[in-house]
Amino acid sequence: MRDLSDPLRPVPGSQSPAAAPILETRGLGYDAGGRVLIDGLDLTIRPCRRTVVLGANGAGKSLALRLMHGLMRPARGEVLWQGKPLDRQARAAQAMVFQRPVMLRRSVRANLRFALVVHGFAGRERALREARALEQARLTDLAHRPARVLSGGEQQRLALARALATEPRILFLDEPTASLDPASTHAVETLIDAAHAAGITIVLVTHDLGQARRLGDDVIFLHAGQVAETGPAARVLTAPSSGPARAWIDGRLYFDPTP
Repeated sequence: MRDLSDPLRPVPGSQSPAAAPILETRGLGYDAGGRVLIDGLDLTIRPCRRTVVLGANGAGKSLALRLMHGLMRPARGEVLWQGKPLDRQARAAQAMVFQRPVMLRRSVRANLRFALVVHGFAGRERALREARALEQARLTDLAHRPARVLSGGEQQRLALARALATEPRILFLDEPTASLDPASTHAVETLIDAAHAAGITIVLVTHDLGQARRLGDDVIFLHAGQVAETGPAARVLTAPSSGPARAWIDGRLYFDPTP
């Protein structure tokens, strides 16, 4: 069992961009209200890496995450988990944390317990995971407090700890620090770093360029529901080759030159 409080190193070579994908999308499409919101999305997520999904508002970032996680069914294309169609078993190996965390009407500890019970943990194993998750998220002293009265930063730490307690293979994060102050953002990023060090694959949607630089290994840049650019974060964030990515990084609006 992995201990997320211990910065374990992934298996040597597991972070190589040449590693077999843990998740792929092929020709993914999604329509709503007569509009094409996602169009022909081909994505590759490598294991044990941190993939940052960027783009302007309305680019399809959050929608792409929900499609990859199986929360929504695509109109076209497919999502593959280790080369096979995404199914219930594959989804059980994933977790997702939203921008606005969903807190159950119960205590902090009971929120953790609920997630662990759903994933089949019981007895001493469940209790150990609860205690470790509380400690990692620095919520031990708040274990009996109603989750819904926590501050925004505390709720997001709880949501992240709840997801990580089940030891997912891949963690989807949809702007988890968008409404948090710098101290809370740092606390959440510390948990993300620990998860990555323990070998969990991270897929993070963010509007924060600094956060993308701090956390990203790979970048997927979306524009109008399509992939505008993808590649190593060190290159895309310093020398983007696409017009939409260059405009976003420069803080400009992008105007498509094609009529």
